[in-house]
Amino acid sequence: MARRSDIRKILVIGSGPIVIGQAAEFDYAGTQACIALREEGYEVVLCNSNPATIMTDTSMADKVYMEPLTLEYLARIIRYERPDAILPGIGGQTGLNLAMQLDKKGVLRECRAELLGTKSDSIERAEDRELFKELCEELGEPVLQSEVANDEDEGLKIARGIGFPVVLRPAFTLGGTGGGFADDETEFREMIRRALAISPTHQVLIEKSIKGYKEIEYEVMRDGNDTAIAICDMENIDPVGIHTGDSIVVCPTQTVSESDCAMLKSSALKIIRALRIEGGCNVQFALNPNSSEYYLIEVNPRVSRSSALASKASGYPIARITAKIAVGMTLDEIEIIDQPASVEPVVDYIVSKVPRFPFDKFADADNKLGTQMKATGEVMSIGRSLEESMLKAVRSLEIGVAHVYMEKFDSWDTDDMKSYIVEGRDDRIFAIAELLRRGISRSEICKLTAINEYFIEMLENIVDIENELREHRNDVARLRIAKQYGFSDAEIARLWNMPEAQVWRLREAVELFPTYDMIDSCAASKDAYVPYFYSTFNDSGNTHIADSGRRKVVVLGSGPIRIGQGVEFDYSTVQAVKSLRSQGCEAIIINNNPETVSTDYTTADKLYFEPLCIEDVMNILRLEQPEGVIVSLGGQTAVNLASALDERGVNIIGTDCTAINAAEDRDEFDKLMQRLDIDKPEGKAVTDIDEGCRVAREIGYPVLVRPSFVLGGRAMRIVADEEQLRQYLRTAVEIDEDKPVLVDHYIRGKEIEVDAICDGKDVFIPGIMELVERTGVHSGDSISVYPPCSISDSVKEIIRAYTEKLGLGIGIRGLFNIQFIVDPSEQVYIIEVNPRSSRTVPFLSKATGYNLADIASKVMLGISLEEQGLKGVPPVEKKRWYVKVPAFSFAKLSGMDIRLSPEMKSTGEAIGYDDDLMRAFYKAMQAAGMRMQNYGTVFASINDESKADALPLIRRFYDLGFNIEATEGTAQFLKANGVKTRSFPHTDNSMDAVANELRQGYVTYLINIGDIRSVDANSMGSRIRRCAAENNVTTLTSLDTVKVLLDALGDITFKVSTIDA
Repeated sequence: MARRSDIRKILVIGSGPIVIGQAAEFDYAGTQACIALREEGYEVVLCNSNPATIMTDTSMADKVYMEPLTLEYLARIIRYERPDAILPGIGGQTGLNLAMQLDKKGVLRECRAELLGTKSDSIERAEDRELFKELCEELGEPVLQSEVANDEDEGLKIARGIGFPVVLRPAFTLGGTGGGFADDETEFREMIRRALAISPTHQVLIEKSIKGYKEIEYEVMRDGNDTAIAICDMENIDPVGIHTGDSIVVCPTQTVSESDCAMLKSSALKIIRALRIEGGCNVQFALNPNSSEYYLIEVNPRVSRSSALASKASGYPIARITAKIAVGMTLDEIEIIDQPASVEPVVDYIVSKVPRFPFDKFADADNKLGTQMKATGEVMSIGRSLEESMLKAVRSLEIGVAHVYMEKFDSWDTDDMKSYIVEGRDDRIFAIAELLRRGISRSEICKLTAINEYFIEMLENIVDIENELREHRNDVARLRIAKQYGFSDAEIARLWNMPEAQVWRLREAVELFPTYDMIDSCAASKDAYVPYFYSTFNDSGNTHIADSGRRKVVVLGSGPIRIGQGVEFDYSTVQAVKSLRSQGCEAIIINNNPETVSTDYTTADKLYFEPLCIEDVMNILRLEQPEGVIVSLGGQTAVNLASALDERGVNIIGTDCTAINAAEDRDEFDKLMQRLDIDKPEGKAVTDIDEGCRVAREIGYPVLVRPSFVLGGRAMRIVADEEQLRQYLRTAVEIDEDKPVLVDHYIRGKEIEVDAICDGKDVFIPGIMELVERTGVHSGDSISVYPPCSISDSVKEIIRAYTEKLGLGIGIRGLFNIQFIVDPSEQVYIIEVNPRSSRTVPFLSKATGYNLADIASKVMLGISLEEQGLKGVPPVEKKRWYVKVPAFSFAKLSGMDIRLSPEMKSTGEAIGYDDDLMRAFYKAMQAAGMRMQNYGTVFASINDESKADALPLIRRFYDLGFNIEATEGTAQFLKANGVKTRSFPHTDNSMDAVANELRQGYVTYLINIGDIRSVDANSMGSRIRRCAAENNVTTLTSLDTVKVLLDALGDITFKVSTIDA
């Protein structure tokens, strides 16, 4: 079958903003698909509402619509563009659900558009739990005893029939949302209510629990000719019961026999043939650890989260091949490197994927893992042994560890630790390693965790080497063995009680450095050269690494996606690589995130899949000898390496260490501000608790406190009095001479943000963004508007002048970001300067039309702003409005407080744009996943300080036809001011009644404005917020957001009134 010539224009549906369960891996897949389709000569129309990614760059498709991913908008785009076909299978669950809706509603038939790839009836058979079960039974494939429930009573009857424990899986959801294990009827009732509400079809599959079985995944591929191959197999270290996205995964499988592998592969290929899948597909199995008994868990009839991992692990570009199969090509026609895609790749090394969790930011969130995914990102590493691969992955996580050793467990009681590891936890592997150090046996740990003994033995091997090293300080033979097992210089230095640099010097003296092997999807069967490398100390015959002879520049990536450092930084990295290559440079990327475009081996001239630690980066620089390294585009990850690289004589391209220090060191920055005569909130860096309290008394409460050198506002808080400040300094942060804490006077005002580029002579300011929420909400969690909508021209001029002064005064060469406060008297203050690319760069680039990362990369290479035609006149503000709205994943992280604060909590963002500002707001909020409903009930709980400000807003809801309910104090105030309100007193019984209102689905919006003095996790406000998050109720904790929502709703709502009103 040749590529189809009867279709010309193809619509690709993206996956929308990043949320837990649907992250950057789908943007990677979408980017690959767009490139593949354009390679084949098709016109590509892309629809995706995520401004943060490279996928929505206008160069990626012929037309890019960044509209909300809803049936209504997609139907309009299809009617307007009239595509011949739609590719739905690479936009995650969002893309798949939308394609099914378009098909069912008849939009595709009406517009004569067809679905490419797997057909809708096949998608339905794979996604609908009952149909899938029937198919497996027809094929003789074992599936778990299960039934679908449509309501709570039916569900309970089914569960009793199967017998507890059972697992609940809502239909058509992503990342295991709303699912979980129920051990008894009480747990079951609570869980099924939530699961029924969350499923778009209000169906929940209830099935027999097989907790403790091995979880095995097969990534498979099939074309229209019925050629089917297995790309790779993967094994979850955690047994069934923990979502695969939250489990440590190894590839290939380590504890499955050859005969069982063949059996599972045969089953996977049989099922995708029966489903007539066309393209990539993920099949999950549960395998009995004591026999060859297995069950099919599920089939994802699309490119999945595991597909990105499988692509990077095997070098086989799954999304690219899927897109080509969708247009009629067959596996034997599609080339990868220099052989057909029908050849199965061979993985002759070991890949480890370790998830990155947000619990370092959210200590109050429950870190117990289950079937609902909680990880925000992941790292991948490659080695010749399991130990080497695993230890490289652990030190890539950036959670303050360099090894399977976590200091916090030193002080734990052994029995407490044994109880702790029974449940899956984000840090369970570190607790297990500590128990092994204390002499607890492998078999006891296996019994407690149900983790296969082989993986516990791997940790035991690591602990044995630790003991050897402790006993033989400076022993080169043992150093060599430790490096072969993947030990970092930092861990060896800890065990030998010496500086890390001393271990490097010892290795240098004996020439102990890694070799670099190539990931070759052709399995070394030909002389293919794939510029994709990993390090190993287990020499397997050094691969030849080509040298182009061109000017070499290394770009440091941003590591795993986490809250505060998302895919926006990968966007800047990829743009920089494109710019470097266009300028004739050899661009080299170092990164460890399997979800992103930067770690596709076709992006740069060379890709090193390695930890972003000083040792690993220096090993590569020693080999490559580049002209320099760019650190300002990989977020705080890369910037934090700048001074260590500088100390080791590495040339930093762009903003240098002196400039980074001038922006990030508090004393240096304060001196600079005085010199430049720029105002900033009064404050100081403090190094002990008493000094902190003294400074706070001098400048006056409330104060904003935060650690120095952080990203995403981690541990940032507004405190109202000395008692709170002492509590914060004692418990929330480490404070000492090396780790100062910043104490600043808290100014309430408008927050303004600027991204700019400085070349040492001139400063280019493409645009100014205004944040909707006043200071006190992290800028990443605030709604952002370009151009600014409520500041005067004189304020804009001051902001531009300050930006120019700071760019030149600090010594920036490239991108920088500044956050300002404008108080009610139009006094402008600086909050902070980030001497690097920021999370708003992709949004501002797309809104203004200026490719900021490209301009900055050229500046770093020595091409001035004047030479780029950007000196002089400031850009004219766009006539259209662009709004960026954060997307949250609160439902996934039970226990955390969802109130917006200076600490960032959002996982992604969406864009909305229109000639009318309110419509732009409406579209952006809709795109971010807010339920934009103009009817229903508003539940209010508002502190005394904010009641007067809230009154006109609540009255507007009432006038729009909403029913108003409130907690007792708020209700009395509203009634006294003429707003009819149903009251709920502050009692436990009343709390149950409020929770019931939220669970029943009556409440459209919860407005909860708390006192900054209140940090009680058990207060009524906290409990209401938590219940709202669990039941998917839109919660607003800032009156600024409420006002914008009302303005947007007011535009689409017809009021009711009497005839004589």
